[in-house]
Amino acid sequence: MNDPSSSPSGALFAENALLPAGWARDVLLQWNAAGLLTSVTPGAQRGGAPVAPGPVIPGMSNLHSHAFQRAFAGLTEYRATGQDSFWSWRNLMYRFAARITPESLEAIATWLYVEMLEAGYTSVCEFHYVHHDQDGTPYADDATLAHALLRAARTAGIGLTLLPVLYQTSGFGGNAPRETQARFIRSTDNMLSLLERLSPAIQALGGVLGLAPHSLRAVPPDSLAAAVEGLTALSPQAPIHIHIAEQTQEVDDCIAWSGRRPVEWLLQHAPVDARWCLVHATHMTPAEYAAAARTGAVAGICPTTEANLGDGLFDMPLWLQHGGRWGVGSDSHACVNAAEELLMLEYGQRLARRQRNVLASATQPQVATAMTLQAVQGGAQAAGRPIAGLAVGQQADLVALDAGHVALAGLPADSMLGAHVFGSHRTSALHSLWVGGTQRVHAGRHVLHDSAAAAFVAARSATVANA
Repeated sequence: MNDPSSSPSGALFAENALLPAGWARDVLLQWNAAGLLTSVTPGAQRGGAPVAPGPVIPGMSNLHSHAFQRAFAGLTEYRATGQDSFWSWRNLMYRFAARITPESLEAIATWLYVEMLEAGYTSVCEFHYVHHDQDGTPYADDATLAHALLRAARTAGIGLTLLPVLYQTSGFGGNAPRETQARFIRSTDNMLSLLERLSPAIQALGGVLGLAPHSLRAVPPDSLAAAVEGLTALSPQAPIHIHIAEQTQEVDDCIAWSGRRPVEWLLQHAPVDARWCLVHATHMTPAEYAAAARTGAVAGICPTTEANLGDGLFDMPLWLQHGGRWGVGSDSHACVNAAEELLMLEYGQRLARRQRNVLASATQPQVATAMTLQAVQGGAQAAGRPIAGLAVGQQADLVALDAGHVALAGLPADSMLGAHVFGSHRTSALHSLWVGGTQRVHAGRHVLHDSAAAAFVAARSATVANA
């Protein structure tokens, strides 16, 4: 096969490619200088286009990321209290967040985004809530830490949806923020001003700017309404992401405050529609599943983090029964691997139901193919970017598997994808990756792999030493 990295840009020939309608043979993919696909032609002649080293699948959006937490991964795997939970983990995370600097955030995020690219993510939704200096004082440039993330995305070459987080209270009913939350706090007006200031920079990067009300416990009702209204005035299509119903204690506290469960309350009091991403939404009643799916919002599922934190299992078959849309994120980055999130999602459903291939669909019996197509569509919607698959007008975000990998060799294309998700080391069979038509990964490696990893290790070491 030809080496795609040494051939002219703008085109790629795939012997097998996963299009929105399913697998197709001999597909010629062509894109313009803006990185948008102008032609996707099955049954085509190769012409002078380079040949992909294996089946080509669409790149996936990581729809939920807290970049700084990558440096924290693995450091809480010990029992700190009589019974560890999300809440004891959160206390340890706050101590770590207190030590992040602009320089360390940029180094951590750059390495994380390199890892994401090497793992099949071509885009990330960054849920960014560490805003201020270590004592809670705003930086002279109030967007200092946001700009660190923008530089990291530009350096790594990943697509970015930046979601600055509105965070105001420590609990339902307007409880004052804790001292450990001082770096997160912004007024609603201040947040809207930040969005206005960030807009030119994110546009120059080719990214999307949205808003993340952190959660119902962290954003009072009046502030939530004002923030959504203000964002809509700035950008009517901007995405809105919110943590919701992740923990049973959160559900109980919301009922005690309002008499309603979190998703129930949100749907009754906010204009939830296709712009919204309901992150986790783990603990819902059947009625909430049905009502939330009807809004067109995306469920943001983070299977490896939800497992790591002991959150619980999202009922994906019930969500799909109501036509719900979904995508995956790596959240706290205990794992950074697109295929691993799909594997964990499917395995969780199998364990809960004692069945196999739960998330295969009536039209797509191959579970890895069905999940990939659905996650790509939902991730694109949550990102607010044209990355919904290998189709004209979408961005040329492409992933080529390695047809010669021992787990894939000799198999049909759809079986190769299944072997990648369920039978390989999840990243080992990923060969090449393009973002907007620019190749970022070749032979499984990003050009910045070594330098970005070294900078990450140094930043983590300094942060841990000061924690």
